[in-house]
Amino acid sequence: MATRTSIAPSQITSEEPGTVGLKERLRTGFGLLGPRHPRHVLPAEQLDTLSLPIGDDGVLVGVGTEGQPAVLGVNRPTPYDIVLIGGLWMAQILALRAAATGARVAVETGRPHAWGQMVHAMGGGQNGLAVFEVGRVPPQGASAGTPVLVVRDCGMRPPRGRVVSGPWQSVLTLLPYLSPVAPRLIRQAGLVGVQRISPDEAMELGRAMALPRRDVEALPALPDGVTLWCADRDRQYVMTQPTDAETGLLGAARRVD
Repeated sequence: MATRTSIAPSQITSEEPGTVGLKERLRTGFGLLGPRHPRHVLPAEQLDTLSLPIGDDGVLVGVGTEGQPAVLGVNRPTPYDIVLIGGLWMAQILALRAAATGARVAVETGRPHAWGQMVHAMGGGQNGLAVFEVGRVPPQGASAGTPVLVVRDCGMRPPRGRVVSGPWQSVLTLLPYLSPVAPRLIRQAGLVGVQRISPDEAMELGRAMALPRRDVEALPALPDGVTLWCADRDRQYVMTQPTDAETGLLGAARRVD
């Protein structure tokens, strides 16, 4: 099979006809000469008519308050920690959709039976999802070609994980309710999702995350399937609507399992 050889400007030493033009093209980054095609030119007055489908890469978690898609980028070249204070249903939806994007999902859980149906539906762990006991998740070997999402479903007081976030390996920690370890996990997280919680929990979380009063008052009344996602100073309410296949596998949206 033929190989392509890159040529650096310093490798060109002769001054044969055409060499100067080639050196200039290489210096300015155009590379080797290719087929001649006319340039694509758009007059400045027509720029407003140009429409490009530009959006974020990642897991579609639902729609925002104005109906716009909400996308969670879990496959990142830098460590990324997510905390979800919510139900198992939401964590499983996220795991299912992450696996659909090509990520491998490793679930660390004390209730493997709750994940058994998902594992069976996805081919017994051979198609992107595997379940491990608490503290037994092996190194995942994440890379740009095989990103990993580790889901920690370890109850109210999850122990410190052996497998932590790293390049191309994000960690999602599920807390069913606010717990004493929540403030520490929230401080370390790049993204926090909050589903319906009690008024007392909302007040405590509001102080910990400096949430506006309107959000503190809204959290105890959130419908099933709605999550408040918070990153730095950005906040967005998102409604997650399952597909028919997801409903058949996981059932309807619910906050409590």
